[in-house]
Amino acid sequence: MEYLFDTVNISDIHKYMDIFPIAGITSNPSIIYQHGKIDFFKHFREIRNLIGFDRTMHIQVVSEDADHILKDAETILKQIDDQVYIKIPVTEQGLLAIRILKQQKIHVTGTAIYTKIQALTALESGADYVALYYNRMENMDIDPCDVINTTARMIQDYGYAAKILGASFKNIGQVNKALESGAQAVTVQPSLLHTAFSLPIIQKTVDDFRNDWSSLYGNVSISDLKP
Repeated sequence: MEYLFDTVNISDIHKYMDIFPIAGITSNPSIIYQHGKIDFFKHFREIRNLIGFDRTMHIQVVSEDADHILKDAETILKQIDDQVYIKIPVTEQGLLAIRILKQQKIHVTGTAIYTKIQALTALESGADYVALYYNRMENMDIDPCDVINTTARMIQDYGYAAKILGASFKNIGQVNKALESGAQAVTVQPSLLHTAFSLPIIQKTVDDFRNDWSSLYGNVSISDLKP
């Protein structure tokens, strides 16, 4: 099971990556738009320096035809590093590009997936990750859990090396359901994880523990006690 941050905000990555067990970083043009215009190559090199090579970094192309997708991919790999996972929307041209890149042993993430046929053809084309858009599927009256479950079953039945990457979440309940349905990875904004751990009942329980301890030992911690 993998948790990834869906952000290009370096401050948030730095703040939360040591708190949460993060396996990587994902991005797309809309995520960049939310953050604001960046010095594209320099910014992602800074993210790589921050997260290291033990974590994955997924960067999306913007071209739509296979030839230009391949040029985008080549530029990303040259200007940032050759371990980047190239994110490619699973269209007909996207599938063609995925197959060509995998023949070159380049890491690929198929993205913008809403349907079973998109996911299954991306698997067969060799994608390393298939990014299924959970909330957007729900908004289109598509059952995301069914799509994830079918994709997970095909991965198991046919021995694909790919992982399902749940994406497009609006609440932590969707994240949990995606994992329960068979997603091996999820990408979420750091703020969503932070909110999940900010429930008042959690802090109240911690406060109750502290108050009960203090009533017996005073305002000291265990490390302050004399043996």
